[in-house]
Amino acid sequence: MTDLIKTFTERGDLAHLALLLWALAASAAFLFTLRELAAASRRFDEFVRQLSRFNRRAKVQRSLTHFINEE
Repeated sequence: MTDLIKTFTERGDLAHLALLLWALAASAAFLFTLRELAAASRRFDEFVRQLSRFNRRAKVQRSLTHFINEE
């Protein structure tokens, strides 16, 4: 990496080096954000699945309670 920096500084291309470093940092930040967004989406999907399961069980219990109370 130091050879690469030395080459850039000798040629006077510091702006290109800065642009390269900025692009790498921006890409890394984007990938990190994308990974976190995917994880949040999975967590939300699991939450909705659990809520649906809870509602199905509650509906069955209400039906059974209503059936037992009618007798």
